[in-house]
Amino acid sequence: MNRRDVLTVGFTGGLLAATGFAREAQRPNILFCIADDASMKSFGAYGCNYIKTPSVDRLAREGVVFNNAYNCNPKCAPARACLVTGRYSWQLKEACNHFPHFPAEFEFYPHLLMKAGYHVGFTGKGWGPGSYDTKHNPAGPAYSQIKLKAPYKGISNKDYAANFAAFLNEKKEGQSFCFWLGTHEPHRGYEKGAWKKAGRKLSDAEVPPFYPDNDTIRGDLLDYANEVEWYDTHVGRAVQALEEKGLMDNTLIVVTSDHGMPFPRVKGQLYEEGFHVPMVAYWKGVIQPGRRVDDFVSFPDVAPTFMEAAGLKPHKQMTGKSFLDVLRSSKSGQVDPSRDHVLLGKERHDTGRSNEDGIDLTYPVRAIRTKEFFYVHNIKPERWPVGNPEHGLRNCDGSPTKKYLTDLKPGDTEYRYYEMSFGKRPEEELYQIRKDPHCMNNLAANPEYAATKKQLRKQMETELTAQGDPRTLGQVDVFEHYEYTGKPFNYERKR
Repeated sequence: MNRRDVLTVGFTGGLLAATGFAREAQRPNILFCIADDASMKSFGAYGCNYIKTPSVDRLAREGVVFNNAYNCNPKCAPARACLVTGRYSWQLKEACNHFPHFPAEFEFYPHLLMKAGYHVGFTGKGWGPGSYDTKHNPAGPAYSQIKLKAPYKGISNKDYAANFAAFLNEKKEGQSFCFWLGTHEPHRGYEKGAWKKAGRKLSDAEVPPFYPDNDTIRGDLLDYANEVEWYDTHVGRAVQALEEKGLMDNTLIVVTSDHGMPFPRVKGQLYEEGFHVPMVAYWKGVIQPGRRVDDFVSFPDVAPTFMEAAGLKPHKQMTGKSFLDVLRSSKSGQVDPSRDHVLLGKERHDTGRSNEDGIDLTYPVRAIRTKEFFYVHNIKPERWPVGNPEHGLRNCDGSPTKKYLTDLKPGDTEYRYYEMSFGKRPEEELYQIRKDPHCMNNLAANPEYAATKKQLRKQMETELTAQGDPRTLGQVDVFEHYEYTGKPFNYERKR
C-alpha cells in the first residue's frame, strides 16, 4: 500500500467514525457546478421569489447553505483562477487579471486529482477567458460534444448534463470522479424580450435600489432570469444522472457562480452583489441536511477542500484554507470562529482605461468584508472604475440596462443612477453592510467611523503583506504590464 492509499484509508475510516454512517471505503466523487454571472440573490435558497431554482433549492434543503461565500475577485478569469489553484488573486501574477496567460508555475486541483487516479473532466465553461500552457483546460479535459436546441437565442447549444452523463459512462468501475459543470449562462447576450415567451410579467422582477425602476430594466432582469433557470435545469439533470447510476451516496456536490449578474455596478465591481456568491454543498451521510452556516469562505478555499475530501494533502502552493470541517460539522450558524472575514481585490479586468500614464491601465482595489462592515481602498481613484466613458465603459457588458443608464445626461432626475454605476469613486469606502447590503451609504468620511475604518485597513494590509501582495508591498506597476490576451482595443478609433 503506497502513501496515498494510506492517507485515503485513514481519512475515510475517520470520516465513518465521525459521522456514524456506514459507507463504502471509497474516495468521494466531486461534482462542481458553476454558473457564469449569476448573483447569489437570484436563487430561491437565498430568498429570490421571481426566479425559480428548484434543483439548487433541493440541494440546499438536503445539504448546507453558505451565507457568506465570496469569490476574491469579481470577474470570470480571476475568480476561476482562485478556484483551480487555491490561491488568492494577488498571489497569481498574470492570472490576477482578466484575459491573462495563466503562468505555467501553478498547479490546478483537477489536474492534481487526475494524477491521483480520479476520472476528471469539465463541460461548458471551465477556466477562462485566457490562455494556458497545459494540455487540458485548468478545469480538466473537455466534454462538450453533445449539443441541443436551446430554448432562447443567446443560450449555448452545449448539453451540459448530457455531456456529464457521457463522462460518467467513461468512468472505470469503482473509479472516483471529479467533474466541473460550467454553464455559459446567464452570461450575456440574451434574447431581448424572451421573458414574454416564458410567460413572465414585468411586475415579477425585483429591481435593486441602484437602478431606476422601469420597464426596460425589469424586462432585462426577466431575460436574465430565464438563463439562471437554464443553469438550474442542468444542475437538476446532472443530479438525475447521478441518481440513475446510483452515485449520489458518495458524491460531494458544490453549486456556485463565479460572480454577480452581468449588469452595471455588479459584475466586475467591488460591491456586495458582485463578489458575494451563492454556495450550496450536498454530501449524503456527511453533510447534515438543512444547515445554514455563517462562516466566511472564499474561492481560494475550494481547492484545498476538494483535495482534503479526496484524502490528499492540499498542494503546497495552496494558500486557501479547507472548509471540510465546516461541511462535516453538525452545527449551523458560526462553526469556525476564525472564519469571520474575507479579503477581496481586483487589478485589470477589461481594457479601455487610459490617461496620461498610458493605456490598458488597471483599476486596483483591495477590500475587506466582515460581518458588520465592508471597507474598500480604491488605490487609483483618479481612474475610471469601469473604464473610460469615451472608450465605452468596457468593464460592463452591453445591455438594455447599460444603454438606459448611459443615455442619461447631467441634470436628468435619474442621473445619480449613472454615477452610481460608472462615476469615479473616492479613495476609501465604508459600508455598514447589514444595514446597507446594496452599498448605498458611504460612511468613510463620517468621523464616527474613523476608528473602525482605521482598524479594518490595518487588518487588511497586514494580511495582504503576509500573503505577499505585490500591490501592498509597493510593487505598484507589476499588474499594469501583464499581457492581455483578448481582442486588442483600438484606442485611436475610440478617441
